[in-house]
Amino acid sequence: MTEPYLLLPFRFSHFPHGRMLVVNDAGEFIFLTLEEFRQLVEYRLPPDNPRFLDLKAKHLLTDTRVTPVVDLLATKYRTKKAFLKNFTGLHIVVVTLRCNQRCHYCHASSQGEDDFRWDMSIKTAKNVVAKIMSTPSPDIKIEFQGGECLLNFEVVKTIVAEAKRLNKKAKKDLSFVVCTNLTLMDDDILAYLKREGISVSTSLDGPREIHDRHRRLRSGGGSYDLFLRHLERTREVLGHEMVNPLATLTRDSLPHLNEIIDEYVRLGFRGIFLRNINPYGYARSGEHQESFRYPMAEFVAAYKKALSYIIDLNLKGKPLAEDFATILLSRILTPFSTGFVDLQSPTGAGLAGVVYDYNGDVYPSDEGRMLAKMGDRRFRMGNVNTNTYLELFTSPVMQELVGSSCVETLPGCHACALQMYCGADPIRNYAMEGALVGHQPTSDFCEKHKSILEHLLMLLDENNPEIMDVFWSWITNRPLAEVRGGCP
Repeated sequence: MTEPYLLLPFRFSHFPHGRMLVVNDAGEFIFLTLEEFRQLVEYRLPPDNPRFLDLKAKHLLTDTRVTPVVDLLATKYRTKKAFLKNFTGLHIVVVTLRCNQRCHYCHASSQGEDDFRWDMSIKTAKNVVAKIMSTPSPDIKIEFQGGECLLNFEVVKTIVAEAKRLNKKAKKDLSFVVCTNLTLMDDDILAYLKREGISVSTSLDGPREIHDRHRRLRSGGGSYDLFLRHLERTREVLGHEMVNPLATLTRDSLPHLNEIIDEYVRLGFRGIFLRNINPYGYARSGEHQESFRYPMAEFVAAYKKALSYIIDLNLKGKPLAEDFATILLSRILTPFSTGFVDLQSPTGAGLAGVVYDYNGDVYPSDEGRMLAKMGDRRFRMGNVNTNTYLELFTSPVMQELVGSSCVETLPGCHACALQMYCGADPIRNYAMEGALVGHQPTSDFCEKHKSILEHLLMLLDENNPEIMDVFWSWITNRPLAEVRGGCP
């Protein structure tokens, strides 16, 4: 080696105020001044410079034997890609498309309560479980969706019983989640959920006026009051930690994010996922679609303000994590991969999660199923009643998705400094641009994730102790006082 040190692979990006972000292949990062960056790449950075030791510790350069350093870097890279090792862990089962609500933005294109042709049969349900239990993953989460899955609750119970029966031999770590609007919840169902250890995922878009604007009952009127009554009873039986909501943000919601956040705090939730609307189902073709659409830049600007508001709430003693930021921060600040299906490389669609439709058709993601409901069956992998597990998961659909979703090779992604924190969504590319790869730099997917990642990284570069404590309390799921070193 003729140079005083060897540069290891990294990507870089200009940031405001003369800062340069440098990231290695395992996602370890450092901010340098422009002069420090020039010294680094021109091999002029002196070994006694504190930045030299930082860069060496983060495997961005080395002045020792290369092989052990590369081996360690490879171990870190494998850790980041560990989600691939066990294959599909999340299995979403659509037990019915029937729903007692007709939300204006419904992604699933739900159907009327009395239209039973949209129910999953017992036979199909058992074949779904057989495929689920064939996965090599030692950890399996079965998530029941709809429509409103409580309208076909007998099939939910059939799947739980069959999965637990097969698991006596498979001995996997098995968990269940029921996704429900809560309006049909009753004491018999709650007793069953409690007995079987099943958690609940639900939807809360904000205070009454915001929630009821688009989450409407088919019988007429909003669902907020009924939701609150059943939320209280559900938490009473199952416990607060077993009930978690999601908020869907429409154009109407963006000016009122502080009010939505305050509603979550008022109701004692410990997290909120600020989720932009997806371009599927009624949100794309329904009569209210113009109420939902907004430029991604508008969402990102609102998100940044909301994140600042949430951080301030935490510092004032009102604990609430923003779940999307927590996922991204975990990817930036820890060596581990996250289970978030939407941001993986190669894609998490089919590899980390999979969807079984009411009729047994299998899709790599909920978005693929939604496209099929809109008339485009491009991403149908097969059917549980006619195809084997191997046929489904080695299908041409899966091979094509994997081959077109490695950010390391995608145009516009291959040199991006944020690559290790991001991922690919070829199904969304197809829905928006008609191609699996699409033009990443101009996609709203890239605009959203790049903007939010850069914002989080700038906050990290400020190294504000109070903000860092809040972030670590989110990542580690600990009280802020405990992170600060005080009493929990």
